[in-house]
Amino acid sequence: MTRIITPEPLTAHAFAPFGDVLDATGTPDKMINQGLCGRFHDRAQIDVGDARTGISIFHAQARSFPYTLDLVERHPDGSQAFLPMTQHPFLVIVTTAPDAPPRAFITNGAQGINLHRGTWHGVLTPLHAPGLFAVVDRIGPTPNLEEHIFALPWVVTAPGISPTAPATGGGRAP
Repeated sequence: MTRIITPEPLTAHAFAPFGDVLDATGTPDKMINQGLCGRFHDRAQIDVGDARTGISIFHAQARSFPYTLDLVERHPDGSQAFLPMTQHPFLVIVTTAPDAPPRAFITNGAQGINLHRGTWHGVLTPLHAPGLFAVVDRIGPTPNLEEHIFALPWVVTAPGISPTAPATGGGRAP
């Protein structure tokens, strides 16, 4: 039996239970730099507990549809933000618990995300190369990663397309 997930567009409302959508839509909160730069202020709170906040650069391999989701992970001690350094869409997979059906979202190429602390999610899944991201998360002396491997993987299909080809990717974290 194949378990199918069809991605939906990433919206702040649909993604709210899992985290924040980071984008520059609408009117800026204020203008800075002599009126030449719009600031979209305080769009997400970084939660790292008693550790420190770090910014890392991730370079992930591009994936394609259909995509096999065989693993989800979470970071119980801090939030994790993914900010694309290119304007290409990427796939975001989240779930409320390892035994709950996952949801998949596709960004519009100009959105980042901030996953709330403890949110179960798939690994970084760019749909185009290069998969270059700035990642803001907890840096601390203790582990901040839990993984769950599905006994029966899920398959994420392209929106509006049923799976006909072998799935690619695999969800294992680097």
